[in-house]
Amino acid sequence: MGKVKKLKKLGGRVSRPGPLDEQLARDEVARPSGRIKIRTERKDGDDEYVEGQLGRAILKQSVAQLKEMEDEMEEEEFPPLGTQRPRFIKRPPSVKLSTKSEADERSEESSEEDVDETCAAVPQNIDKVVQDFEGELNLADEDKKILEHFMNKDAAPQRKLADLFKDKITEKQTEIRTQVDASSIQTVNLSPEVQEMCTQVGKVLARYRSGPLPKMFKVIPKMRNWEELVYMTNPDKWSAAAMYQAVRIFVSNLKEAMAQRFFNLVLLPRVRDDISFYKRLNFHLYQALFKALFKPAAFFKGVLLPLCMSGNCTLREAVIVGSVLSKNHIPLLHSAAAILKIAEMDYTGPNSVFLRIFFDKKYALPYRVIDACIYHFIKFEHDRRELPVLWHQALLTFVQRYKEDLAPDQKQSLLDVVKFHTHHTMTGEIRRELMNSKCRGEDDVKMVLDE
Repeated sequence: MGKVKKLKKLGGRVSRPGPLDEQLARDEVARPSGRIKIRTERKDGDDEYVEGQLGRAILKQSVAQLKEMEDEMEEEEFPPLGTQRPRFIKRPPSVKLSTKSEADERSEESSEEDVDETCAAVPQNIDKVVQDFEGELNLADEDKKILEHFMNKDAAPQRKLADLFKDKITEKQTEIRTQVDASSIQTVNLSPEVQEMCTQVGKVLARYRSGPLPKMFKVIPKMRNWEELVYMTNPDKWSAAAMYQAVRIFVSNLKEAMAQRFFNLVLLPRVRDDISFYKRLNFHLYQALFKALFKPAAFFKGVLLPLCMSGNCTLREAVIVGSVLSKNHIPLLHSAAAILKIAEMDYTGPNSVFLRIFFDKKYALPYRVIDACIYHFIKFEHDRRELPVLWHQALLTFVQRYKEDLAPDQKQSLLDVVKFHTHHTMTGEIRRELMNSKCRGEDDVKMVLDE
């Protein structure tokens, strides 16, 4: 109190705190400060400049960017001497059957939920993929001559797709008529309008590059006589892009047995024709093989196994189809069934290519499949022909992956085969793998003895 009185006497002004409730009310709300900020309002059209060193740096960078853009535009208009100006190829107009506007077609495309799962998985540079895969085989010219001795010389020559498709349909119709009474068969007579529509659809598919497909073609897989309708569209004249779209539609709409027939009648002959004529495979047909593998059982029964059983499968065909198998994940049961079937076939060089691809996937194969593979290699013990390097590569891969699943007598039989058929680099590695590995059931025997 004395201090307050002293300040009063000196003339100083002392503020009293006031009642407690007023103090609490003042603490809840922030007090406005006495400082007044002056902000200049920026109007549109006012140009403000950054002065000093920062402004000079900004101007320098903007001038450099402007000069770089001008140089690029000059190079596009006037290319340097010695360089050829790129030519712009006019894109062919898309073929349409309807008179709808582009907006209607876009709305229809957006309404259809067609998701392409394989576009991201398919490698863009197919030739490089195939060359790398072929380089891993490391085949010399002498090995390719050896493979010719294992080709089936009595195999029928490859026929055209249209003739093959027509014969299959006729064969199926005769088979149905012989098994069922002719009076109970209800034949479907196609009207001239439907035949004309199929012909027009075939003309569109022959020139198809991209865009929506005719709706008539999308309905064909749901018909009972879809094979006859497909034949009327002339599948041998379809473009490669149309073949890919057809595989997409038929895989998603047909059952496994019907998809297998489509692969065997249409896709496989077209792929083989393209490889034999161009010595390579079109990208769209390569995409079609990827899409066909969406149904593994139909792919194996309609593409892979018929290709192996034909006896005239070339090494290039095996490498291209094998690269598709190596790039995709295939369920164990389907792969095991394919390995069993290939191991029981008559030997050809492409069989070793496919077996090696399946062995490299490192499946936990059943003992029945492993035994079939062992017999596949053992049956060459008394074969006097010189075996190609593909056979030794497949055997080495099999031994590396499944050496601990072999019985002692099976290992001895393989050692006898390797003693008769030798390779200067791989035979020693095969023997080392067989000698320095456990046998089937050794761990179980040790566990029983320890107990």
